[in-house]
Amino acid sequence: MVSHARWKFARDEKVAQGIAEDPEVERRREEISLAFDLGQAVYDRRVALGLSQTELARRAGMTQPQVSKLELGGTVPTVPLLARLARAMEAMFRMELFGSSIRVTFTDLDGTAPEEAGTEPPSTERASASAAEAETDADAGAERAAATG
Repeated sequence: MVSHARWKFARDEKVAQGIAEDPEVERRREEISLAFDLGQAVYDRRVALGLSQTELARRAGMTQPQVSKLELGGTVPTVPLLARLARAMEAMFRMELFGSSIRVTFTDLDGTAPEEAGTEPPSTERASASAAEAETDADAGAERAAATG
């Protein structure tokens, strides 16, 4: 199985060589990346709150397997589901689109960003990253997958 970071790196290498991808393949990559980014943001916020997947599922009117699938990037949640998740995690949901980059965050209701509180931000950002950062992200995703079963 190819990790998110590896296919992104492979794509970046092809682009650097001037090899263009089919527009449909690029659209699908963006959709997969968005699903992964949303799942990572949910996972980060849930862990920061010390909630289990089961507890988050109960609060959001979901099942634990649905939360697991979402966190692993297996689905793109609807806007109403994102609103339920934000309420369940006592957070504001923000999605910032700029160019080909996206930033997804769940922040405290008072608007305090997690980095202001001295914690790691519960967000992911899809932009140019070094290979070391990509490997770190892949390792974290593998640990999360192992932990969620």
